[in-house]
Amino acid sequence: MAPYVRTLSIELGAMTPEEVRARLGWAADLTTGGGGLHGGTLMALADAAGAVCAVLNLPEGATGTTTVESTTHFMRAVRSGAAEAVSRPLHVGRTTIVVETDVLDTDGRRCTRTTQVQAVLTAR
Repeated sequence: MAPYVRTLSIELGAMTPEEVRARLGWAADLTTGGGGLHGGTLMALADAAGAVCAVLNLPEGATGTTTVESTTHFMRAVRSGAAEAVSRPLHVGRTTIVVETDVLDTDGRRCTRTTQVQAVLTAR
């Protein structure tokens, strides 16, 4: 797990090629002035879950992935409880993997949707 993921205290849950779940508890030091989890924190949660999903879908011979594009749409704030990321692959190819991640609040309401494109890395 990446050190930044540990720094944010992101907890990985279910991890299969079809779905990855990760959780981040609300903490005052991760919020904006309005008390919602900072957008960058929610993006980091989505990126962490999406990266694990991409790695679980790597083709034979690949050595890893790296994010080449990430788009996040924000719909509501997470003001208490926890945020849960649910990542699913949209496309698994030889050179790219596209993952979609919804971040949900404690009540199961969608707060963000992130679509990321991961480049498949191979040994040179």
